[in-house]
Amino acid sequence: MWIGWLELDILLGDVHTLKEKRSVVRPLVADLRRTFIVSAAETGSLDLYRRAGVGIGIVAADSRHVIDVLDKVEEFVAQRPEVDLLSAHRGLANSRD
Repeated sequence: MWIGWLELDILLGDVHTLKEKRSVVRPLVADLRRTFIVSAAETGSLDLYRRAGVGIGIVAADSRHVIDVLDKVEEFVAQRPEVDLLSAHRGLANSRD
């Protein structure tokens, strides 16, 4: 079993309140879950209205599949016009590690 995760640091565009932040981050997280069948949640910068940390996790039998999905997720977020992807950190582990 392979476990992969991706931590994204995102800068939000024209956002001035935490309520506006939620209106951008919640649909993004929902799109990630629906499009890629991954676990996704807002995980960082919860008290900052122009920054968001988003965590994504996936479990699969094949490491190549995990890497491919994480690559596609990162590209998907980077192409969103309402956010700027500042950084992406990923990890990959085998259950036998």
